[in-house]
Amino acid sequence: MEVRLVKLIGAAAICLMTMTARAQQYQRYHPLTINDFLGTPRPDARGVVAYTNCTIDFKYEASNRSGSYILTATVNLLLNNYKSWLDRSRVTSQEMLSEILKHEQGHYLIAYLEQQEILRQIGKTRFSYNYRNEAMALFNRIDAKYKQLNSNYDDDTQHMTNRQQQRSWDLYFQKRLEFEPSEE
Repeated sequence: MEVRLVKLIGAAAICLMTMTARAQQYQRYHPLTINDFLGTPRPDARGVVAYTNCTIDFKYEASNRSGSYILTATVNLLLNNYKSWLDRSRVTSQEMLSEILKHEQGHYLIAYLEQQEILRQIGKTRFSYNYRNEAMALFNRIDAKYKQLNSNYDDDTQHMTNRQQQRSWDLYFQKRLEFEPSEE
């Protein structure tokens, strides 16, 4: 049985779950460039200069093994270029663009870390006959954790304007990537 769940994770910690997949090509996690932001900036952005929008596409097949279920999962991360935006009219220098991209990279990294944790947790969990609800609960628990991390990131850095906090988060992200198990 195959189940498809799509998770939308935005830089402003906006989450939306749907039951359909997006018709865009999946990419590996990568350094962001200005070309990743093809959407139209929102006029009501309340001072926010950029927004990163990601989807986590989660599907699995269940197999019964001695009374417990093993899920073989595919969890893809998609950067939604046409929903991600950067207000180029407010970028006054190359240095400012670099800072914006670094901050948005943090949001993208949070989505990547969520994807990787879902993969790890699904891989080491044995499910019961109620695997659909259990998988959904696992997904929702992990998503809530990263939604909060995303919110904390923007609150602490004041959307990148608090340079000291941004540097602290940059170091945190560097360590997380350093110790993140490699993709299989």
